[in-house]
Amino acid sequence: MTTDASAPAPADAAQADTLLQTSITCSRGFAQWLAMHNCSIAFTSYQTGQLFLVGVLPDGSLSLHQRNFVRAMGLWASAQTLLLAGLAQIWRFENVLGPEERANEHFDRLYVPRRGQTVSDLDVHEMGIDAAGRLIFVNTRYSCLATDSALHSFKPVWRPPFISRLAPEDRCHMNGLAMEDGVPRFVTAVSTTDVVDGWRAHRRDGGVVVNVATDQIVAEGLSMPHSPRLYGGALWLLDSGNGALVRMDPNGGARETVAFCPGFMRGLAFHAGHAIIGLSLARHEGVFSGLNLQDQLDKRRTEAWCGIQIVNTRNGDIVEWLRLEGGIRELFDVQVLPGVRCPMALPTFGPDLASFITIEAPDRPLSERGWLDPLAS
Repeated sequence: MTTDASAPAPADAAQADTLLQTSITCSRGFAQWLAMHNCSIAFTSYQTGQLFLVGVLPDGSLSLHQRNFVRAMGLWASAQTLLLAGLAQIWRFENVLGPEERANEHFDRLYVPRRGQTVSDLDVHEMGIDAAGRLIFVNTRYSCLATDSALHSFKPVWRPPFISRLAPEDRCHMNGLAMEDGVPRFVTAVSTTDVVDGWRAHRRDGGVVVNVATDQIVAEGLSMPHSPRLYGGALWLLDSGNGALVRMDPNGGARETVAFCPGFMRGLAFHAGHAIIGLSLARHEGVFSGLNLQDQLDKRRTEAWCGIQIVNTRNGDIVEWLRLEGGIRELFDVQVLPGVRCPMALPTFGPDLASFITIEAPDRPLSERGWLDPLAS
């Protein structure tokens, strides 16, 4: 791979202004934890429209790289690829750096937007890649799982048994997706209602987990559940309205609270026996009002906060944290980037993207492919 320009600086002036309005603090060992576990963290804030990439600089200090995206929501990540759901597009970013290459001397991943699939405003939440390589995403507006289409906004692949038909009505607020071996296994929904916006009246205890393969409800009585994940032989989820990280039997058996986190929980990833959780401030109006979360915060004599908490899955201890105060009040999704030390990304428009050109090396010399005869006069 060859490049026509060096990578741009991590943030432009407008993005710097946003960060100046936000106080960012972290636990003393946060950077060391990332370095020790050889990973970085990506998270989004749809409220302010941002993607954050958190890694470690060569001197051991924390790197916090930020880009602006309109209504940045669901994330999917691997060491080489990022998928980001925005207002009307799902963006695919690819790392263009080789193993020994660095951008701006210390970034070991440079994620460049290579494809943007326009799906329109579907309120896309969580995403996955199935065994056939298809994008699978939670289409919250139409209460279904969907994949992208070359011709249309989406192609539905599954809907819960309590949803009678596809309609742009956000009937149950389906929001979370658990994949296993390239197959959608479980989804979370705030309720089982089948009318427009019906879920809002059932936020406190109407939440469910549904088995995609069998259409069975395997857990109910949850409060605004989010982010189901299969990890270590268990099904994990965020019982967000109660502030609880929950572990349960994936076959619908007993469930237990592993940890309480002081905030509205959204976004869950696992790495090396730890859960990485996104927290948001609990608004006192709208969909966050009237939840048991506020009672739990009052009981502990604390207030909700916005940021990332890393939880030991064995004992529920919060081992490290990163906190944002000020302009950024809500996070949406969280992903771990395994094997990545210090990542950055380019924006989807503007001079930084326009001037950054990479060229893929041919598999064979051009002369062997009949494109060029170096001996020709």
